[in-house]
Amino acid sequence: MKAHLTRQTLIAGLALAGFSLAAAPALAQSAAKIGAPAPAFEAVDSDGKTRKLSEFAGKTVILEWTNHDCPYVRKHYTSATMQTLQKDMAKEGVVWLSVISSPVGEQGHVDGAKANELTKSRNAAPAAVLLDPNSKVARAYGATTTPHMYIIDPKGTLAYMGAIDDKPSAGAASLEGAKSYVRQAVAELKAGKPVSEASTKAYGCAVKYAPVS
Repeated sequence: MKAHLTRQTLIAGLALAGFSLAAAPALAQSAAKIGAPAPAFEAVDSDGKTRKLSEFAGKTVILEWTNHDCPYVRKHYTSATMQTLQKDMAKEGVVWLSVISSPVGEQGHVDGAKANELTKSRNAAPAAVLLDPNSKVARAYGATTTPHMYIIDPKGTLAYMGAIDDKPSAGAASLEGAKSYVRQAVAELKAGKPVSEASTKAYGCAVKYAPVS
C-alpha cells in the first residue's frame, strides 16, 4: 500500500473488498467522549428538513449509523431486530435518528426519496433519517461502522457508544441470545443508573467517508 494513501481511502478499500471493521481507532479522533457533551450537529433529513441535536434537548437520543447494503445492517433489518428496537425505544420516548454518511458514488449512499422508500419497505420506525453525504456528523462522532450506535441522555451527555449487541457477526444465527447494549443502556438511564457498559467495540461495515473538503 502506497504511503500517500489516506487511512480513509484504505478503509474504504477494505470495505469494498468485503472486510468488516471492529472500530477503526484513528477515525475516532472526534469530540465524542463518554460523559462529555455530545457533539452538536445539523443535518438535512430525508424529508428535506434541517434537524439539529439541540431540538431534542431534554430527550434521550439514539444515533444509528446505517448502510442498507451492509451485510451487518441487513442482518438486523431482515430479522426485524432493528425495527423492533426502534419501535420499543419510541414507546419509551426515545428519539431515534438513523444517519447515512455515505457520499455520492459510495456503497450505501441514498437520496431522501430512497431513504424514505427504505424506511417504508422495511417497516422501520426512526424519528428521522439524517443524510450526511459530506460525513460531517460521522466525523464529529468518530463513527466507524454500520451499525454504530450512540446514546445521548436528556442532559445532552454522551452516555453510550459502540456496538448494537455483543455478537459481532453478519450471520442471522448470531441474534439468538445476543445481548442488546442499546436496550441495556437505555434501561439503566431510565432507572437513573450509570450505564454499566458505556463503551463497547463497534462492529460492521466501514463507514464510507467523504473526502475532507
